[in-house]
Amino acid sequence: MLKNTVKDHSLNIDKGADKGFCVAAIQMASGPSVSANLEEAARLIEDAVCRGAKLVVLPEYFCIMGMKDTDKLAVREQPGEGPIQKFLSDTAKRLGIWLVGGSVPLVSPDPNKVYNSCLVYADDGRQVARYDKIHLFGLQLGHECYAEEKTIKAGDKVVTVNSPFGRIGLSICYDLRFPELFRLMDKVDIILAPAAFTAITGKAHWEVLVRARAVENMAYVIAPGQGGYHVNGRETNGDSMIVDPWGVVVERLPRGSGAVVAKIDPDYQSSLRANLPALNHRILQPC
Repeated sequence: MLKNTVKDHSLNIDKGADKGFCVAAIQMASGPSVSANLEEAARLIEDAVCRGAKLVVLPEYFCIMGMKDTDKLAVREQPGEGPIQKFLSDTAKRLGIWLVGGSVPLVSPDPNKVYNSCLVYADDGRQVARYDKIHLFGLQLGHECYAEEKTIKAGDKVVTVNSPFGRIGLSICYDLRFPELFRLMDKVDIILAPAAFTAITGKAHWEVLVRARAVENMAYVIAPGQGGYHVNGRETNGDSMIVDPWGVVVERLPRGSGAVVAKIDPDYQSSLRANLPALNHRILQPC
């Protein structure tokens, strides 16, 4: 049974005339070296912060894209321990930002599998939310073959977190194909969708899925992705984007490493929800 876990870590923010704030989606082409990936992530995060970002979201598998699927087992960490989590905590505190590790391999009860966990850190370095990926990707299409269930243990909880930026719903990659997950979040202001979409599925479906989740939930969607060719021979879609509640792509990065930075405007979102109160018109509710 899915449980909706709401974590409340809201803080007072500026109530002046301009309530907007900048967020960033980081795009990478991660490789098998954790240390090299963290170094690249740090560079891109710092660039985003220099451009004004207060909430920065890394892509799925930002810390490792191994030569084989089982490589992530070798670098899995205990909750609250290890170099990947230390990097996220220290970077958030050092830069005074909210930082989201798109996915981190954490230990699971099965020694042959990890949890693929999205971790959220507040600006004081505290981990304030964890979401374990629920929907596990599987694909057999031509030469492409993926079966995440072989190395990943699925999570079973829907997670949202209250933040200075509004109520945030957490998801990872393949979750985008399952709109019922986002309905179970109830009303969220921002949806995070860190991903490593394949080139073939991304070209066909990535943008339409991200924009649909924004429109359905009248929420901003921050969707950072892996983007490019990887040492292991895999090609990922990239096209990291930030989409507004009307479904408009505000900013995007088609390919290569970089930071997509855009402003989120809570007043604009509130106005849309007031003028088109679709979220209040729902008849069918989740069981």
